[in-house]
Amino acid sequence: GTYFPPEDRHGRIGFPRLLTLLSEAYRNEHGKILENAAQVQQALHDRWTSESSSESFSDSMIDEVLEQILAELDTKYGGFGGAPKFPHSSSIELLLALFDSRSESRILDAVTLTLRTMARGGVYDQLGGGFHRYSTDERWIVPHFEKMLYDNAPLLMNYIHAYQATGDEVFRTVSLDIIRYLDSTLSDRNNGGFYASQDADVAPGDDGSYYTWSLAQANEILDPLEMQAIQLHFDIYEQGEMHHDPAQNVLYAAKSSDEVASLLHRPEHEVQHLLESAKRKMQRARELRKTPMVDRTIYANWNGMMICSFLEAYKVFGQVALLQFALKTLNRILIEHSNNNGIITHRSSSLGPECFLEDQIEIANALLAAFETTSDSRYVASADSLMRQAIEQFGDRVHGGFFDIPERQRAGGLLAVGTKPIQDSPVAGANSTAILVLNKLSTLTGKTFYTEFADKSLRHFSANVKSLGRFASQFHLALHEYLHPPPHVAIIATRGSTEGERLFATALRTYRPGKSVANYDPETRESLPAILKNSGKPYARPVAYVCSQFSCAPPVYDDAALMSTIQNFGRT
Repeated sequence: GTYFPPEDRHGRIGFPRLLTLLSEAYRNEHGKILENAAQVQQALHDRWTSESSSESFSDSMIDEVLEQILAELDTKYGGFGGAPKFPHSSSIELLLALFDSRSESRILDAVTLTLRTMARGGVYDQLGGGFHRYSTDERWIVPHFEKMLYDNAPLLMNYIHAYQATGDEVFRTVSLDIIRYLDSTLSDRNNGGFYASQDADVAPGDDGSYYTWSLAQANEILDPLEMQAIQLHFDIYEQGEMHHDPAQNVLYAAKSSDEVASLLHRPEHEVQHLLESAKRKMQRARELRKTPMVDRTIYANWNGMMICSFLEAYKVFGQVALLQFALKTLNRILIEHSNNNGIITHRSSSLGPECFLEDQIEIANALLAAFETTSDSRYVASADSLMRQAIEQFGDRVHGGFFDIPERQRAGGLLAVGTKPIQDSPVAGANSTAILVLNKLSTLTGKTFYTEFADKSLRHFSANVKSLGRFASQFHLALHEYLHPPPHVAIIATRGSTEGERLFATALRTYRPGKSVANYDPETRESLPAILKNSGKPYARPVAYVCSQFSCAPPVYDDAALMSTIQNFGRT
């Protein structure tokens, strides 16, 4: 169970009664409990030490999951499944990758419907930016108001990629608003680092009062024209959406600016001005309220996720401040979260030695993203070292995959049995992300044992994920990239070359899910990918090669040709 109420409620057993039942069972059925525990322990052991599948992979596995995801789509409000509705960011990333390779409109429609409806809903903070934890209803209106770093990191990635795939300015605006929230509330601007979360409430018994508004509260700070516009836009009336206090309204975009303009018989640009003015006033007034507490813990894995999202935002939006803060955060993690075993601790190593698979994988992924955006080979060298340590200390070299914690960290009893996280719940399964990292690291370093371990891991988990459906989306994204390797873009140019920097920026900015980019100096031929290292070409001027596995497209020298080649190379 993930939550037990104080007393029996809505079909859930209350925690005090659960403890009483457990205590009675321990006293009266002790032998049976030990027998059951042994069976569970054996089942866990058998699950993670089973032989790898010998079946060959095919797109049919991905087809099956795609149809499951689309069958669970709420075709009216977006999202997957019913209330309560959680973001399923890994499913969105899988759908975006599949749309890119298959061009099926129904796939992109599922993405855009979900992301647009979420952005209009109360699950999205309409004033401050950023997403709340989940929606209690199917319309994305009434959220659980807590804001988590681990939700906003993959959602930021979703909205950036949706903007790239569609060009829809709504997705760009939401992306920048998530960043605005992180900058203002959930980050250490001086030292680098992203904070863990912000509470939903300010006191026991409170439920989102910082975020909700009564009609009287809005009337108090807005002039009549602003109030007319914002009332229609945010659906602010005497009867709100909060059950514990019906006068409180959750802010959600009930009507668009053009709909409000039509109802008020005013030009849309005038209504947009009124809405923006009203939002600014409401935001300033909200900042005077008692603010929900921010948990300022710096967790390595969640920071790794957000570093990747900030670097992705830098690639697309070109804001150097995003690059600078992401690198500052990464360097802080590498300094404060490193231990003597060459791996990353969950919190600052001064707070404890605990380390988890997610910490290694997400920081390795962030290191590769930092290498791509800076061309600093120290980042890829650090990722290489970290992943070798991860295989050594977390990896199952016999069967494939990684355990959640190193053996020395395991306790007794059931906790002595390591598990291999593969399910996307709530963030992407660590083993699935590990496979993506292994394959990218193999591309960038030329070390084939990374590919071999990724292949073994894919086969090891292939049977276990069949029952997980959309909760194995990240695994199927890794499988998709295994079956259809994304391109690697090699820019070969002397450092400081204007032409080379322009090609590099184009390569970073161009959308192609899963692609990798590296900037190579022709004077250090040994660092080039093997397929280019031995070509004998002099590389007299800046040039870009788009490659995949053992073949490359013809060299390109200008931005338009490079963009086209990235988008089209390797298509079948």
